[in-house]
Amino acid sequence: MYTLEPNQDYRDQSLRDNAELSSTELQADAAKHYDDCYNDYLVAWCNRDNLALHYGYWDEVKPYDQHQALLNKNQVLYEKAGIQAGDKVLDAGCGIGGSTIWMAKQHGNRVTGITISSKQADYARQHAKRHGVAELVDFEVADFCATPFPEASFDVVWALESSCHALHKGDFLREAWRVLKPGGRIVVCDGFVLQRQFNEQQWQAVVTCLNGWAVPNLCSRDEFTGLLEQQGFQAIVCHDITAQTQASVEHMFKVAKRLKPVQTISQWLGLRSKAQTANYLVGLAQHQLFTEKLTEYCIFTAQKA
Repeated sequence: MYTLEPNQDYRDQSLRDNAELSSTELQADAAKHYDDCYNDYLVAWCNRDNLALHYGYWDEVKPYDQHQALLNKNQVLYEKAGIQAGDKVLDAGCGIGGSTIWMAKQHGNRVTGITISSKQADYARQHAKRHGVAELVDFEVADFCATPFPEASFDVVWALESSCHALHKGDFLREAWRVLKPGGRIVVCDGFVLQRQFNEQQWQAVVTCLNGWAVPNLCSRDEFTGLLEQQGFQAIVCHDITAQTQASVEHMFKVAKRLKPVQTISQWLGLRSKAQTANYLVGLAQHQLFTEKLTEYCIFTAQKA
């Protein structure tokens, strides 16, 4: 059996090889992943309108296509966090600006997006200008565990599939608390493990996902709730949206299977980087994590007293 411990890095077997990376090296690895895979995401997953590097939200009431499901995820988070048009939002781990631009464009919010990739920040600025919201948004290169912003700068901290990149999730929550105004809210949407012990086959799927998405480890729902409480957050609510995410899981799996010949040939010709190949393999492995109920997908909301 294999054990996935909190606060450890399991990418590329770094922990088992006694070669743990520094926080700076971890950030550089994550930035390289997203820089290398920028075009892959645009071609195989999102588009230039939604700019979404996350799972979609598929509502059973209305039939959504992939594009609409990705946009719908933003609306779901926006509503569950109780965000208002006048709220100033920090998009912690903004990627190429999808959610930041959406909030500004759809609701008129002033949003600051931060990413550890300078290329992502440049892409996001270009996309914001193209969408006509450049005056409402700002993109900076910064670590969401140690931001350059003064205390009590934001009404809302938004983390859509980004908090998982923190080696110590509590470090992210501590910084979110610091930059939130009194009464401010945090909304975190991510995958969480349902168990810590795995057999050989399950472990390979877990490590493939961690490595392919540059994620050091995953939290459990109870652990994350405890970290929020420890930091002082109140009105903590966990919304389990695994069922509404399953269609995205299936979509990603089907896309990966369809692209297998292209991936195989391109890799053989040396046209795929290590990060691109690892990212492709996640499309297959993530399906096992969800179908075998090794992981769940949740939205957390909480408030600073």
